[in-house]
Amino acid sequence: MSNLSTRRKPPRVGDAPLFRRSLIGIVLVLVAFVIVAPLVIIGVEAFSKGWQLYRDTVIHPDTLHAVMLTVLAALIAVPINTVFGIAAAWAITKFDFWGKRFLLVVIEIPFSVSPIVAGVAYLFVYGLQGLFGPWLDAHDIKILFAVPGIIIASMFVTAPFVARELIPLMQAQGRDLEEASTSLGASGWRTFFSVTLPNVKWALLYGVILCNARVMGEFGAVSVVSGNIRGQTNTLPLHIELLYHDYNATGAFAAASILALIAVFTIIAKVALERQGAGRVRKQANPAEKTS
Repeated sequence: MSNLSTRRKPPRVGDAPLFRRSLIGIVLVLVAFVIVAPLVIIGVEAFSKGWQLYRDTVIHPDTLHAVMLTVLAALIAVPINTVFGIAAAWAITKFDFWGKRFLLVVIEIPFSVSPIVAGVAYLFVYGLQGLFGPWLDAHDIKILFAVPGIIIASMFVTAPFVARELIPLMQAQGRDLEEASTSLGASGWRTFFSVTLPNVKWALLYGVILCNARVMGEFGAVSVVSGNIRGQTNTLPLHIELLYHDYNATGAFAAASILALIAVFTIIAKVALERQGAGRVRKQANPAEKTS
């Protein structure tokens, strides 16, 4: 036994101090130059010509309209994709049916298709020369180069986020709790709201945060279907591009600082949810902590 206890354990990858320090150094350098430096530059350039110019850019009617349109797209696209993600995850993980694998593949299509390609595809569906274009034009329904097109494009690029956060967790949890609930006489909705939803709420909130951040920062698909009409169909990312093309770099950085602040708040919310969820898991794993 003494020989077994004193036997030298094989070294793990990264145990060597030189390797560990080098790896940490490489990560810190990449973070500094790829992530931190651009954020710092945005803040510096946004205020490079003074607070007055920054304020004038932020409160400009075109900027305010772009912000409001971005918020509107998020307020519509995120709830719809949240409901879709919950329904898709529930169906895939809790039921067996033909075509389940195909449904999972379809949900992940926006991850593999370029947003610009998706925008062009919508042109051939809802454009004047598209599949439904003549019918929409005859009934005076405007999808493309209007707010509905922006919302549809935003929904496409963010469709998988909530579902992909929920599906692995719900698969790991299995169906035992739901089956026990239904065997005790609970209805499907009662089972969902009392059993399923409380067990996935942290993953759900995490997916919603990622979905919201993606909607507000979307550029490719929205740039194709919006028409880039200043003050009408420009979201905040498109407005930043227009300011830059107008040789108003300071104004572009000022508008970009709004998106940067949204990104910072998103990270803070993400970290807070992760800590909250981890705390709940530790309490469930150590019930003695509740009584102490």
